[in-house]
Amino acid sequence: MRDIIPIAKPIIGDEEIKAVSEVLKSGMLAQGESVKCFEDEFAGYLGVKNAIAVNNGTVALDLAIKALGLQKGDEVITPAFTFIATANCALYQGLRPVFADVDPRTFNIDPEDLQKRITPRTRAVIGVHLYGQPFDLSAVQEICREGAITLVEDCAQAHGAEYQGKKVGSFSTGCFSFYPTKNMTTGEGGMITTNDDALAARLRLLRSHGDTGKYNHATLGYNYRMMNLQGAIGLVQLKRLEEFTARRIENARFLNANINLKGISTPYQAKNVRHVYHQYVVRVEEGFASSREKLMEFLQAKGIGSAVHYPKAVYEQPLYRELGYTNESCPISEDVSRKVLSLPVHPSLREEDLAYISETINSFEA
Repeated sequence: MRDIIPIAKPIIGDEEIKAVSEVLKSGMLAQGESVKCFEDEFAGYLGVKNAIAVNNGTVALDLAIKALGLQKGDEVITPAFTFIATANCALYQGLRPVFADVDPRTFNIDPEDLQKRITPRTRAVIGVHLYGQPFDLSAVQEICREGAITLVEDCAQAHGAEYQGKKVGSFSTGCFSFYPTKNMTTGEGGMITTNDDALAARLRLLRSHGDTGKYNHATLGYNYRMMNLQGAIGLVQLKRLEEFTARRIENARFLNANINLKGISTPYQAKNVRHVYHQYVVRVEEGFASSREKLMEFLQAKGIGSAVHYPKAVYEQPLYRELGYTNESCPISEDVSRKVLSLPVHPSLREEDLAYISETINSFEA
C-alpha cells in the first residue's frame, strides 16, 4: 500500500538532534549563546542589521506593532485574506484592523484597494507575503511613504523569498515564524528583522520584561524569549534553507507542468520575485465540473493530503463578526477563500510522489 502523502512535513535530521542534545547537556536551556548566534546568522542571511528572536511568529507581529507606540483606536491595514494572526496583532494593542482586498492572481494585498482604505487614522500597513510569494513592495512602500505610514512585512511564509533580488524582511520591519510546517522550523519560534537600531533596542527591551540590567525594569515588557534549544535547531535549519527552497521551487515547477485538470488553475508567479512555495495553491475555477470539497475527498481517499488556506476572509471569522465587522466588502478575498486548495509541495516529496499527485488529480471525474 502506498504511504500517505501529507500536506506538510518538517525535516529534522541528525544534525538538528545533535545540536539539541548539546544544548541539553550544557544545562543552558533558556535564551543564550545559541539564540544570539541564530540571530546573527539570520540577519546576515537577509542582509539586515538586526534580528530579534522571539518564541513564535504571532509574538513577532505583536511586538513589531507594539514597538511602534501607536495610540488606542489608530488603524492598521491588513489584507482580508490571510491567517488571523496578521490582524489580531492590532487588536492586542487596542488598535483597529482595517481590511484591504487582494490581487486575484497572487492573493497578496492589492495596492489600489489599499490606497482606498487609508484614512487620517491609518498608522501602519501589514503586508503579507502569502504562500511564499512577495507582495508588490514597490507600490506598497510608495503608498506608505506618501502617507507617512509604517510598513510591516509579515514574512511568516516567505523565508528566503525575494523581491527584485532582495530578500523579504529587509525592506522594512520583517516578522518571521518558525512553526513546524514553515519553510524552516525551530519547533515554535519567531524572528523580527530591522535596520533601525533604535527599534531593535526597543524590541529587545520588550522581549524580556523591559530589563535594562538584572532586576532593573525600565518599561512594561514580556517574557517572549526564544530558548537555546530553538536557537540550536534554527542554526542548522538556516544552513539547509536554500536546499529546502530549491526543492520546493522544483516541486512546484513539476506540478505546474503536469497538472492539467480542466477547471483547476495552477499558481501564478509575479515578475521579478522569488516565490518559495510555502504552500502550492491551485484555484478551483467556475468551470470546474465538481466542487473543491469533492476533489479534497477524492485526494484523501487516494492518500494525498490537501488543505484550504484559508476558508474565510478574516472579517468573516466569528471573532470579527462579534467585534462589529459586519459590513466589510473585500469581494476578491471572499471569492478566493472559496476557491483555493493547497497541495503537497514540501521538500520531502520524491519525483514519484509528485507524479502520483499530478496523475491522481488529472484522473478526477465529477
